[in-house]
Amino acid sequence: MHEMSLMEALVDLAEEEARKADARRIAVLRVALGALSHVDPHTLRFCFDAVVRGSMCEGAALDLADVPGAGWCLDCGKEVALAERFGACPECGRHRVQMTRGDDFRLIELEVA
Repeated sequence: MHEMSLMEALVDLAEEEARKADARRIAVLRVALGALSHVDPHTLRFCFDAVVRGSMCEGAALDLADVPGAGWCLDCGKEVALAERFGACPECGRHRVQMTRGDDFRLIELEVA
């Protein structure tokens, strides 16, 4: 379950940023989560609940912003939606698609108190 280590690192980063702002607690963590990131949102929420106990994030909300998968087809020259990381181009059917969006897992914003 790699979501646990990802969430531990995210909470550490959030606390570090909150301390820089002289905040005492974190109310909301907004996270960009890409459809192609191989991170399960349900497992991530479970890990969040476990990791935040006793931290500045305890009681905080986790707001996950979905980032759809997209890529650039090298054969037909179009940006296309991707449902899987190494999927075929939905326009031409070829597998020469470079992913351009959707593998995100990053902290977007914090609301602190």
